[in-house]
Amino acid sequence: MTDIEWFERPVNYKIKKTLYLEEVIEHPLKPVTVTMIDGRCGTKRNLININSSLRTPSPVQTVSINIGSVGNNISSHSSLDGSDPLTQFMKEEMDPLSRMASNELNYSANIIADDKKMKDKIYNVEPWTSRRVTVLNKYTTLEKLSIETSFLPGGEKIVMKVQPSGFLVDKVKTRLEQLDDFEDDSVRQMQGLTQQEYIIRIEQLNNELVHAWNSDQRVKALKIVIQCAKLLVDTSVISFYPSKFVLITDILEIFGKLVYKRLKIKAECIKPGFKASTSLPDNFTSDMVSENAKETCQNWFYKIASIRELVPRLYVEMAIIKAYNFLTTNEFNTVLTRITRMIRGIGDPLVAVYARCYLCRVGFALRTSNPDFVKENFYDFINTYRQLFSQSTKYDLIKQNICLHSYLNLYTPALDWILQVLAVTASDSLLTEVFTRCKQESNNALLLNTILHSFKPIYIASHSLEFINLIEMSQDTGYPQCHLYRSLGECLIQERPPKDECQSVLNTIWKYMKNLKDSIRFMYVMEIWIQFIVIYFTASEINLFLGEIINHLGPSREFEYFYPQLQNIIEKLVADAQDFDSILTMDNFLPLINLFQKESIKVEICKTIVQGLNKQNSLIIDPIMINALMFIMKIMHDTVSALTVEDEKRQIGQLICNLIQRIDYNRDFEKQLNFYVEARAAFHNLDIVHVQLVQYVNRLSIDTRKIVRGHHTRRTSAFVRACAAFCFITIPSLTIVYTKLQLYLLSGQVALLNQCYGQADACFKAALSLVPEMPKSLDIDGQNKSSEPYLLSYLSNFLSTLLVVPDSPEHGVLYLMRGLLNAVQRCFDHNNKIKSHLYLRVLDLLSTITQETYLYHVDKVDSNDKLYGSDHKFVNEVNKMCSKVFEELLSYLKHLGSSNQLDKQSILAFELFVCMIIRADLTKPSLLHMAVNLWNLSQKRNTVDSKFKLKILEYIMKKSQLQQFQHFTDMLKEMLK
Repeated sequence: MTDIEWFERPVNYKIKKTLYLEEVIEHPLKPVTVTMIDGRCGTKRNLININSSLRTPSPVQTVSINIGSVGNNISSHSSLDGSDPLTQFMKEEMDPLSRMASNELNYSANIIADDKKMKDKIYNVEPWTSRRVTVLNKYTTLEKLSIETSFLPGGEKIVMKVQPSGFLVDKVKTRLEQLDDFEDDSVRQMQGLTQQEYIIRIEQLNNELVHAWNSDQRVKALKIVIQCAKLLVDTSVISFYPSKFVLITDILEIFGKLVYKRLKIKAECIKPGFKASTSLPDNFTSDMVSENAKETCQNWFYKIASIRELVPRLYVEMAIIKAYNFLTTNEFNTVLTRITRMIRGIGDPLVAVYARCYLCRVGFALRTSNPDFVKENFYDFINTYRQLFSQSTKYDLIKQNICLHSYLNLYTPALDWILQVLAVTASDSLLTEVFTRCKQESNNALLLNTILHSFKPIYIASHSLEFINLIEMSQDTGYPQCHLYRSLGECLIQERPPKDECQSVLNTIWKYMKNLKDSIRFMYVMEIWIQFIVIYFTASEINLFLGEIINHLGPSREFEYFYPQLQNIIEKLVADAQDFDSILTMDNFLPLINLFQKESIKVEICKTIVQGLNKQNSLIIDPIMINALMFIMKIMHDTVSALTVEDEKRQIGQLICNLIQRIDYNRDFEKQLNFYVEARAAFHNLDIVHVQLVQYVNRLSIDTRKIVRGHHTRRTSAFVRACAAFCFITIPSLTIVYTKLQLYLLSGQVALLNQCYGQADACFKAALSLVPEMPKSLDIDGQNKSSEPYLLSYLSNFLSTLLVVPDSPEHGVLYLMRGLLNAVQRCFDHNNKIKSHLYLRVLDLLSTITQETYLYHVDKVDSNDKLYGSDHKFVNEVNKMCSKVFEELLSYLKHLGSSNQLDKQSILAFELFVCMIIRADLTKPSLLHMAVNLWNLSQKRNTVDSKFKLKILEYIMKKSQLQQFQHFTDMLKEMLK
């Protein structure tokens, strides 16, 4: 099976077959969709545009189906409310107390208001569940806290009550006394609790409440709730009071739900004359409730009315206020008004305002259409507003070491909620009345801030000048102006003031900011108003305010304390800028970035800028903007080192590549190439950038060829050679061998297309010299895979290119092919399966090279068919190479047989047989005999595809009928023996 000389078979490639082409409108690979038309099911290739279908009503419904997974890939996600999985997970991870208390709106879902407008307004109020998180995070303390309770272990006994026997003969009196006496007739006080320990104790009380209720210990459950409500009287650690209010009212909410659920179950018990229990509808009325349930409900209210202390009595009644629905219809307004007036008996204004807040919460959850009780609660607070500034209050604040501003800030959560409920239910005339009432109060900064937080932004914007004048006249006595300015800015960002007022508002803000010396207050206000300027004003005003930031923070280096605020300002500039180009080119933008001295933050800022710019698709042509972007990209690049993780490198590199791609010098290709040269030097640490630069330069070379339509001038020839030189110099700096191989081949193909023969040869030779350095395995999607299949694909592509590459006069015949075969010998082991596949493709190429006319050419490039014209010497050289390759294949076949790999031997023998009947000149007896032997070898094992084998036999029989293939007849006889 050795010493066989190969002779190629001449093939006439000039024979053309006519292909019948058909123009298609839609892409054949578009996903198949099922379309319902008038109840009938059909298939469509194109997806219906959702936006257009919304604009134009159509009876056609389209459902996209994955053909391969119908019936098996149905989503099991049960949340159809639009919330993302992470939000669902966060809800599931909430603590039990928070999870139970967070269902406030579900608790009131059974009552359906008749007024549709009221229903719509419900959803305009920020849910308390989201507000409570803000309160708990904001109002914290480091002081020690205490709890008085008789239902938790530990603490000191502070009260001891002994009731003499014989006095409690009246059953009702005994029941009422139980509400004042605690378990074991004692109260224990736990002192010195940290905030976290206090929260844990509150959760334990909640668990005791639920456990007592589930154990049918209703009185004990009520006493736990009373004790919890009594904690709201204590203001000894006043800074923690808002958070305490949130924690205690969570327990009250749970108690209210338990009572309501219990009463509803009783109301649904079997009634006289009915065989089964009847369930109450969601909008039931009191006449549908059984007398037994009504009596139980009245007993609950009697028990609560007997609580002696005012604050717990009010809170517990408010907690179960929904239960009045079992007793009477449409009496909620009366009850809410009564409790409103009872709250006037609470002396401490802080305790009173949170009681009013809770009343407005439960009243709003009832969805009553009359907002009068909310208005009355707010006006009651205004009537006591002066008490906040009294001498007694100031004395108490001194004892607790708390400033007046911090004290007033404690009222914010309660007042904001009360006024927000009023704002969504009241008319504009009522809002104006409330606004006027607040203006009449002295020291009204807290009230103005509440209005700014609670009223609709459109109302604030329409009165913007009035508000800014009020803020300007207010003094920093108690409540700082900076809070008011910030709150006003937050409103005006959402709703634009009248055009003729915008400049006046801006002038007042500028005057205030210029005179503000405190950097904390300065940044507190600037963080919001810079967004107002970006949205409504031009780059000159933005540049002016950025300059003021630099002047205020730069000299004293105070910017180091305001990195989060400065970062927020940059993000707002990027997100809201209408003209991004003007932002980058203004004088104070890059100096603002230089304020970030901490490298990690500075890089994040640059990423934010680049990401914002990448959202725009326009080309970047302004030289000043290009310089600014190079400065920003260089900052990101310079942070990359050997210790940088690959994901960070990839992210930074991709951002830089996206920007480089958009930088365009139009037809000035020389400037474009010079820019790529600068970018290569600037971003030397990022392989991904160098890879893209090579691609961009190759594209630049192709664009040049398109402009001259393939007819290069002296100038364009020099330019495309410079592009090829850029690629050839850049590729060796890369680290991944496979990427270098791909780029060498691509750059060589582009150079050949531009008739740059020397540059193309250099790229191809560099690629061949690099082939042996290919690693044995590649990291593909996080998995190590053999590199041999990828190398086989690459070399096959390389072979198809070599067909059209002309031989250099300075080297021998097919010197690049010889170089490839030498590289293959060094890269693959002697007996390698991939090597045999590659050799078969080499035989295909070598047999094609000897033809008079090749199947394809590169425009204006004379390939070897033109250079040699099937010269006899050239064909002999090619046949020698084919013979050598053929011997290698036969040697591998022999190895497979000796190593007992008969199935592989049979498959390879058949593949080589097919190659011979197509490529070899079988008129030569030795080759014909070898082909028959290969056929017989392939038939020893049943491993060849029978259909393919039959097609080959049909091909041979069809060819044997032609005169030039009569030798196929003899071959068939030998094969079928």
